[in-house]
Amino acid sequence: MLKSYLSEEEKVGLSQNAVCLLESVAADEAGDEKAAWEWLRLVELPAHALLAAKRANGSGWIRAHGLKTDSAEKAYGKDWLDRAV
Repeated sequence: MLKSYLSEEEKVGLSQNAVCLLESVAADEAGDEKAAWEWLRLVELPAHALLAAKRANGSGWIRAHGLKTDSAEKAYGKDWLDRAV
């Protein structure tokens, strides 16, 4: 189980995806880089955000951090990390 940085009140009304994203931000703000990345790995990031991350940091960075890429695979094809998009 991942360490939570949000109170139950802060989570009320949020989707699971939003909770994971906000937990990542809160962990980062608390200086817990490990938990921040663990929470971020659970987030369904939009395809355009993943593409921007690829362009800024390279495909190896996305792979190294274990980010979910389902949205980008759907938008750009299964091999989007290995070719120019």
